[in-house]
Amino acid sequence: MFQRLLTSAAALACLAAPAMAAQDMIRLGMVLEPPGLDPTANAAAAIDEITYANLFEGLTRFAPDGTIVPSLAESWEAKDGGKVYEFHLRKGVRFHDGADFDASDVVFSLDRARAPDSTNPQKQLFADITAVEALSPDLVRVTLKEPDGLFPWKMAWGDAAMLDPASAATDATHPVGTGPFRFGEWVQGDHVTLAAFDGYWGEKPALKSATFRFISDPTAAFAAMMAGDVDAFPIYPAPETLDQIKADPRFQVIVGTTEGETILSMNNRNKPLDNPKVREAIALAVDRQAIIDGAMFGYGTPIGSHFAPHNPDYVDLVAKTPHDPERARALLAEAGVSGLKLRLALPPPPYARRGGEIVAAELRDVGIETETTNMEWAQWLEQVHKNHDFDLTIVSHVEPMDLDIYAREGYYIGYDNADYRALMERLKAALTLAERSDILKQAQEKLAADHPAAYLFQLAKTGVADARIEGLWANAPSPANDLSKVHWRE
Repeated sequence: MFQRLLTSAAALACLAAPAMAAQDMIRLGMVLEPPGLDPTANAAAAIDEITYANLFEGLTRFAPDGTIVPSLAESWEAKDGGKVYEFHLRKGVRFHDGADFDASDVVFSLDRARAPDSTNPQKQLFADITAVEALSPDLVRVTLKEPDGLFPWKMAWGDAAMLDPASAATDATHPVGTGPFRFGEWVQGDHVTLAAFDGYWGEKPALKSATFRFISDPTAAFAAMMAGDVDAFPIYPAPETLDQIKADPRFQVIVGTTEGETILSMNNRNKPLDNPKVREAIALAVDRQAIIDGAMFGYGTPIGSHFAPHNPDYVDLVAKTPHDPERARALLAEAGVSGLKLRLALPPPPYARRGGEIVAAELRDVGIETETTNMEWAQWLEQVHKNHDFDLTIVSHVEPMDLDIYAREGYYIGYDNADYRALMERLKAALTLAERSDILKQAQEKLAADHPAAYLFQLAKTGVADARIEGLWANAPSPANDLSKVHWRE
């Protein structure tokens, strides 16, 4: 009995020790390690998951409910029917290197993002800017080619972060922003640490430090949570263990929504994927619910187009492409396609790796063989996203309201449709909610009819955390782990 009591006490001590040391710090798990830490230089969502609202800030920002709220601009005004915007900047803002933030930094950041040689992954956000002027140290005027009711929303993206000219060139490895946390260290392959910034202009965070640990394996993620090696996993990669975690009073399970449309992307440039009948056949071959159940253990909402179901302008188009292998085979025959073999490129997230196995089996059932390649994230970005060297891939598009990706020249999917591009031009110019709603619905219908991708499901945000942690985002209107309001409950 004495030995049993000692063992129990030791176990309780092991559980309590990390908690006592963690009241002013937090350790978060992440599936993917970012390729760099400059959100204006790379499309990887993992960058924003560390830096958004923590290290870097923009003129505006996304609130947890997806609304646009002030950030470095305390207010703004639209003039000339939405063709001109004037941003009133906060005073007393400093960069982490001690430099003052003012209108000249806004001019630098926006001009850099829209420059001909810009490497900004969302360069189209800035494409309509014709001039950025510093009217005074705390007032900036931005002039656009044409009215754009979405411009304050565009300025909330991580890609529109305000940079210090003195450090912009090295932000990928040593980021310098204006956020409530400053960069600590990056041990590649293991973790990134942040420390509270004493000179922050706004409300100081409760946390003194934060560590983002990279744990891609679902089994290892579960083990890290159970052992107390991480305090939270905001996007947890092992949904099969959530019931077990729910039953443990040490933890909380946080289920919310994301902007992540998970799709089977098709390279519309490649034959025979340039044939709408072949793309429709692939969409009909896929069983969405089987993928949600098999890859996500039931977490996910079926979608029939590239739009989030929680959006008030969502149109439920799932019935347009039901799981219909017989119809898929007939369409392939009509297209004169037989013995088709396609390359399926899968990035690391479990939804892609697990989902890819199911998709491959479903395509095989209609006569399409796949050659599957598992890729690390950097390889996927280079080969698939940048060089378009693929036939099929599974990926979650987590950018908010990103219907415009199908109208971008040179985008990896390769969808080329003049009518759709015209819809996106109309959307950009629309200033009323009613007009925008109508165009958004038309765009969803167009994608559901043309099948540039097979639309699978809306990615759920399934997070786990120590039960005493408060302030983590439940929903993800943008890829982010905003720590500014996170604290430990006493």
